[in-house]
Amino acid sequence: MDFVVLAYQLLGRFPKNEQYGLTSQMQRAAVSIPSNIAEGKERHSDREFARFIAIALGFLAELETQLLIAQRLGYLDEASLQVATAQADEIGKMLRSLHKKLSITN
Repeated sequence: MDFVVLAYQLLGRFPKNEQYGLTSQMQRAAVSIPSNIAEGKERHSDREFARFIAIALGFLAELETQLLIAQRLGYLDEASLQVATAQADEIGKMLRSLHKKLSITN
């Protein structure tokens, strides 16, 4: 959820004309990461949890791509991009590890 907060802070710097475009898309992707983790955990099945972790990984990849697009458009400076991608990389490692463990138990 800290990553969602970071994303929203970065998105607050985007131009107003992106409010319904890239900003909205990135907000949905960011919120979908922890939301899918929570939903999967409540399914009470390792197989279902693993499926939702995979979905969360997809949203993480989507957001990472959108961060790169935003940087290329000049909405993010290099330092902000580095902070965000470092957090995304760490989250990705944790999610892939969890997904692997859940998949082994099935």
